[in-house]
Amino acid sequence: MAKMQRKKTRLGSYKFASVLFSITLSLLMMGLFGVIVIQAKKLTSLIRENIEIQVFLNKDVEKASRDRLLSQTAAKPYVLQKEDETTVQFTSKEDAASLFLDEVGEDFTAFLDENPLRDSFTFSVKDEYQTPEQISIIVSELEKLPGVFEVTYMQDMVASINENLLKVSIVLGTLILILLVTVVILISNTIKLALFSQRFLIRSMQLVGATKGFIRRPFLWRAFLYGALSGIIASALIFALLEYGKNFIEGLQLLYDMELLALLFGGLILLGALMSWLSTYRSINKYLNMSLDELY
Repeated sequence: MAKMQRKKTRLGSYKFASVLFSITLSLLMMGLFGVIVIQAKKLTSLIRENIEIQVFLNKDVEKASRDRLLSQTAAKPYVLQKEDETTVQFTSKEDAASLFLDEVGEDFTAFLDENPLRDSFTFSVKDEYQTPEQISIIVSELEKLPGVFEVTYMQDMVASINENLLKVSIVLGTLILILLVTVVILISNTIKLALFSQRFLIRSMQLVGATKGFIRRPFLWRAFLYGALSGIIASALIFALLEYGKNFIEGLQLLYDMELLALLFGGLILLGALMSWLSTYRSINKYLNMSLDELY
């Protein structure tokens, strides 16, 4: 007759599959919302990059003075650089007349003695300078430069973008806070349920003289490991979804920000590990301080 052996339960061990699944799911929700925030920020930056300041020059400006003005402007800290190249673009009055002809279909130079348009140049402004106050300072600075006739920009659009961005930031911030609280509660409850089956083992270790630190250590180590592993799995799933989505959503690649995504993934791993550790620490302390009657 075969002997039946009772399987020993190791201190700190419990059914990890449900814990891993629950924590991963919670972090996945948090991560997907984080991706939405990152892509919204990237989209805002792309829209802002298309807002240009246009500088019109005096008609009597010499080529040397004009070139010096372009070089000085390109070196300004507020001028956006794309792929290490300046966004300052010069348009001669002849090119401006050609563009007008292409768009309107009417050659006004045919019945005028001269081209009334002016040489000009445009440039995009860095994101950190995209406030009405900062742009006003930039415009005032440019207007004082010798050879500059007029400086224009889409003032209403800048104000509208900043106003809407503030509203969206408030809404997203509130949702992030609500989601974070929800994730913390889900992870905490998952850990509590998992450790409930270990309460008598914890009491047995106390009865044989084990210290509280000795009892906590394996639980905390496993909790940290499971939390970090859940963060890694959630990050991998999000990255796979983004890579898969690139094949079906045109322009999704433009909203990628690998630096922010790397920070998000690192944050998910750290959040999972810390929340699992803290929840386990609280639950273990609860069972360590319970009387035998309370354990039942």
